[in-house]
Amino acid sequence: MSGNVLEKFRLDGKTAIVTGASRGLGRAIAVAFAEAGADVAVAARTEAAIAETAEAVRSLGRRALAVACDVHSSASVASMVEGVVSEFGKVDILMNNAGGGDMRPLVDTDESEWMRIIDLNLNSTYRLCRAVGPHMIARRYGRIINMSSTYGLVGVKNVVPYCAAKGAIIQFTRALALEWAEHNISVNALAPGYFYTERTSRVFDDPTLGAKFTASIPAGRVGQNDELAPLVVYLASDASPYMTGSVIVIDGGITAA
Repeated sequence: MSGNVLEKFRLDGKTAIVTGASRGLGRAIAVAFAEAGADVAVAARTEAAIAETAEAVRSLGRRALAVACDVHSSASVASMVEGVVSEFGKVDILMNNAGGGDMRPLVDTDESEWMRIIDLNLNSTYRLCRAVGPHMIARRYGRIINMSSTYGLVGVKNVVPYCAAKGAIIQFTRALALEWAEHNISVNALAPGYFYTERTSRVFDDPTLGAKFTASIPAGRVGQNDELAPLVVYLASDASPYMTGSVIVIDGGITAA
């Protein structure tokens, strides 16, 4: 190995897509990519929701494109990717961050809700990978990062659809990594534990619920957005060319217990 090791983490000249980028982990990841030197296309359901994230990217001296995209729609996803390629000329990095789920017993989860959660998490990951794949294959370069969860590794009651979707994302990641390795495209997954975001704040700010969840974390606290961002930059950069098909857990020790 030669050269400055920190330079390998730079994303200068790279273009990234981040879905679900309006807030929380998605916003933090988009800003981290920009801090590392990438131009960033930020996607969410409405442009208004991601205007602030796009401005944060621009404030760091990088180009930003705010794109309204419905990850439930193959047509919308394809249109978004084509728009990014038209604007930036390429897609080097895809961060599949869009997702979510609700806590509800399975017997109270009707089929439409089951399908919605599977579609939002798993099928959206397929749609995005399918849309960027031809561009990355043609250029023989790509970094894909899929957002799974510790819920995809362990069983948790009352979140069966979400656990199923996140577990499937892990297997999707492993299989696609094998399929695209010959094209110099890496495909990895993240499995975060509990992080403090706008969405989870209602749980962790609640004295009773927050204490209950925190007690299950060996580190004794929830994760912060800036603790995930450097890991994502590593996976997106040329510091990780030999890593593919991996699932990286960052959870304060929950799955080690």
